[in-house]
Amino acid sequence: MKFRHWFFAALLLGGAVQADPVDFSLPDLEGKARTLSEFRGKWVVVNYWATWCPPCLEEIPDLVAFHDRHRDKDAVVLGINFEDIPQDQLRAFVDEYFISYPVLRNGDMAPPSERLDVGGLPTTYIISPEGVPVARQVGTVTAEALEKFIEKENRGRVANQQSRRDPSRPEARP
Repeated sequence: MKFRHWFFAALLLGGAVQADPVDFSLPDLEGKARTLSEFRGKWVVVNYWATWCPPCLEEIPDLVAFHDRHRDKDAVVLGINFEDIPQDQLRAFVDEYFISYPVLRNGDMAPPSERLDVGGLPTTYIISPEGVPVARQVGTVTAEALEKFIEKENRGRVANQQSRRDPSRPEARP
């Protein structure tokens, strides 16, 4: 059921999203500025969340599992904390929940990019390796749904590349 939601959201975004990459810069827990563009070449799961949000807490183990399986290969998770909370309290929370993915601070409650709007928490975007938002989910996500979506997108990319290189296809004439 949740996978269907991702597919529907992806279809909606497909018509509304420009092909231009999106970028932003936010501080991590050490105060270092991190950008979305530093992860180009990988799928990026951007997850807006807060410590007081029960559905956010529910999805953390799945996001950790997904990130740990993919971070050295093809995808990463970026958690954007969407609340005004003291840094030491947020760091303690991250440690308590064993969050292994980068957590960025966004205490001003405004999305870091107008193209990554937050309709409620949690809100998750999937960003393509080229930096383009391709799917959005308001509500919880699972590692399984993320993996199925990215696998499907990767299959489509491979098929598109193969069809462009297929010598049996007639070339278009001007």
